[in-house]
Amino acid sequence: MRACAIAEAAGVRALAVVSSGFVRQAQSLARSLGIAGVWVSEYPGVIPVDSTEELEDKVRTVLVPSLLAGLAAGREVGPVSPPEPDPRSIAFAGTLDEVQDYFVDQLWSDGLPVVPPTIDRIQRFLEYTDRDPDDVLGVLRPGEREASVWAVAVNGVMAGCRPEYMPVLLAVSEAVADPEFAVEDAGSTPGWEPLVILSGRLAKELDFNAGAGVMRVGRRANTTVGRFLRLLLRNVADLRIPPGDTDKASIGYSFNVALAEDEDAIDALGWEPFRVDRGFGREQDVVTVQSVVAISPPIYSSGTRALDHMETIAYLLGTTCGPWAFTGVWFGQCHPLLVLGPAVANTFAGDGWGKDDVRRYLFEHLSIPARWFDRYARDVISTEVSLRGLVEKGLAPKLYAESENPERPVPLLVREEWTGIVVAGDAGRNQSRAYINNHKQGPPVSRPVVLPRRWAELRSGRMRAR
Repeated sequence: MRACAIAEAAGVRALAVVSSGFVRQAQSLARSLGIAGVWVSEYPGVIPVDSTEELEDKVRTVLVPSLLAGLAAGREVGPVSPPEPDPRSIAFAGTLDEVQDYFVDQLWSDGLPVVPPTIDRIQRFLEYTDRDPDDVLGVLRPGEREASVWAVAVNGVMAGCRPEYMPVLLAVSEAVADPEFAVEDAGSTPGWEPLVILSGRLAKELDFNAGAGVMRVGRRANTTVGRFLRLLLRNVADLRIPPGDTDKASIGYSFNVALAEDEDAIDALGWEPFRVDRGFGREQDVVTVQSVVAISPPIYSSGTRALDHMETIAYLLGTTCGPWAFTGVWFGQCHPLLVLGPAVANTFAGDGWGKDDVRRYLFEHLSIPARWFDRYARDVISTEVSLRGLVEKGLAPKLYAESENPERPVPLLVREEWTGIVVAGDAGRNQSRAYINNHKQGPPVSRPVVLPRRWAELRSGRMRAR
């Protein structure tokens, strides 16, 4: 559809070829791109599992007649979306159970009970920002809806957040509204989920868990902030699974709770915190959002030397990424995130290693046989892609085509500095974990958390109320 939009903008009549499972998503995306009337020719079935004979027959008997009809027909009249309700209007009134049922019917709920976003609850959230409720943080595709301060408060209430989380929610929303994040691609078939990372002393003040069970549901701050982002994608970006038509996650998984960095552990190590790695000051509180398409098994490592741990970590990070690494080369981005347990990080620091040493080791030692790049690319995108071809087009470094041997090892990671490292987890165990992002979809985007001028006063009153 994006290619159709480019063609239409250049004055060239466009027709789209879409397989059956993507027709509704294509029509929705066309509306968001302003080409709602583009002709869609449906390929019946799933192309990667059709034989050559089946493919040729469907092209001849179905696609070609449809495309010819499209060329002969006038521009279709696209479906007209119903008008959006006023943000401050009362959408529904009823009992708590009736509210839950209504929100599910309207596809506003994630399937879990929501906190009804009443006006008074929303106003309590708005107290924790100096921004005007009508301020727009960005427009989220494919729904093309404005992520306003008011909309952030509404979804924060629904998710079960506390009002004082509002500055964090605003930073999260600004991050995903950045065009670099490509939020519209959160509906792609790999079914990736965004991950919120909070680095700063505010995490401890707001009672985020950065220790044992850091990525478990259970701590209100971590859980509800993670859920908030999923609701924001649902209700503002309009990313919904069927019976919606914009989220095509083939399998997917549930939302990630927010990850908080262990500030005390970082201080003890003498390492710079994640926010400094992201280009911010140590005194700032910073939110980073990135995609996660795969999570490693628990990485247990032991020994008194950094290399004892590094070999195990590298092996499990590499096998988690596996052939999917071809997307990093193909799209030119790859941003794995390594969450190091404090005890493991302490071993590194004690052996004289810093984060850059960890990144360098991973970059230099992670590789995969070249044949897996070529084969898995064909499996995923249903067309022949070769590393040599990518090199010839200038899309991959020359070292990816140094020989024709299909078993030659080629680098798994694209850039050394793109590996993120956060220290968090159980200080009493030797465990780490790796999170693999989805190439240029959902690269890490960071925003500072801006506290309201009355923060200290508001927090003091809140603590007295408790």
